[in-house]
Amino acid sequence: MTVSSSSQDTLSYADIFRLAWPLGLKAMMLHGIVVIDVWLVSALGEGSVAAMGLAATVGGLLLGVLFAFSNAAQIRIAQAFGSGDRRSLKTGVYIGMMINIVSALFGIVLVWAIGDWIIDSFAHSPDIAAQARSYLSVFLWVVLMEAVAQCLGSYFNGCGRTTLPAFSYMIAIPINVAVSYSLIHGHFGLPAMGVTGAAVGSAVSSFTRALFLGAFFLRLTGAYRDVEGWRNGSFSASVRRHLVFAMPIAGQFISMVIVNNICMLIYAKMTVNQFAALTLINPWVMVAGNFSTAWGMATGIAVAQMLGNGQSGSTLNDFLLRAWRGAFVAALIVAACFLALCLSVDRIYANLGEETRGALVSFLPVLLLMPLLRGSNIMCGHTLRAGGDTLYSMNVHVMTQWLFRVPMVALFVLWLDLSATWVFSLILFEELLKFPFFHRRVLKGEWRKGPAEE
Repeated sequence: MTVSSSSQDTLSYADIFRLAWPLGLKAMMLHGIVVIDVWLVSALGEGSVAAMGLAATVGGLLLGVLFAFSNAAQIRIAQAFGSGDRRSLKTGVYIGMMINIVSALFGIVLVWAIGDWIIDSFAHSPDIAAQARSYLSVFLWVVLMEAVAQCLGSYFNGCGRTTLPAFSYMIAIPINVAVSYSLIHGHFGLPAMGVTGAAVGSAVSSFTRALFLGAFFLRLTGAYRDVEGWRNGSFSASVRRHLVFAMPIAGQFISMVIVNNICMLIYAKMTVNQFAALTLINPWVMVAGNFSTAWGMATGIAVAQMLGNGQSGSTLNDFLLRAWRGAFVAALIVAACFLALCLSVDRIYANLGEETRGALVSFLPVLLLMPLLRGSNIMCGHTLRAGGDTLYSMNVHVMTQWLFRVPMVALFVLWLDLSATWVFSLILFEELLKFPFFHRRVLKGEWRKGPAEE
């Protein structure tokens, strides 16, 4: 979807939906890969699920850093697309790519240095630790491939071509499932690699996705070889300006990923069944929650394009009112998905123990209430970032994560020894804390001025 001067007053639910459905489909398929892998591994028992959850916690931290910088590049590209400046588009995608690759390489070196120590410190047994190390050693290839794929996906999203990243997952997921299924259990004459087979499947699918997006980028843009110069005069100056804009956004997402992974490592101190339940529910939360996330992200892209094109005032207000109503509908859909999941736990995870399945069902009250609060907070966050108010959004997230969630998770798990049900409920209380800060800032309206001129 392109926001042009002739269409500023006609933005509707359909316009947002055209942006949102590929974003939602892409995100659902991304997290769906994890859900499928965990489901395939669950046949091996709670120990293997715990091993995969522990290794994925470390690998997920690296992917979260890449997602953070890619999200920042996506907003820059959306603003550049709204202004129609090809030099700014070239600057956004190439600097975003460079930052992603450097971040991935740094993360891989860090995992080589301390990854084994982290796994050995939190694994329930030597066998679980060995499985986790084997999984992680292969998963590092996923991180390297995603450094390229996520940046290219953010470029297409920022330009309104959200279907291409979604199509890349439609190609990658069948490959992932086929390879993972074959290698986890040793079908079709292939070796039975257990949890490591799931990592191989993810690596092959990520490589395929990067090739797909790279081919389309070259075909549609010519890699901007005909565009001379950089947005801020020189490459180094453009990198500095990009980082000034990106660091609050990246800081917010990096903080979120670090907190999520710290909490998962603390969860690992619970019983195997309780930890397995939290490991199983988290991918489902991400999958179903992507209805709301995609709607909020699509709204942010549209707002960034509108601000880049100089639009504000009543047109922008009317657009946001329509978008917020759609976010409420998306939240209801998410709640319905969670209800269906909890009603189907015995069939989906029939191979797991009764305690694990019972813990999953006990999460239902939180799962029904959380989407409404989180969905509205997501809309606020993407709207503020699109308008350049990135530091405030980061501060709200960072403060609630580090001053509330981490200490409360540690208290509930390490000192009070509460059940997974109580621990999981902290997610809901965190969203309650964010709610007044986000909504007051959006209503104040300073973000409507757009990012400062450079």
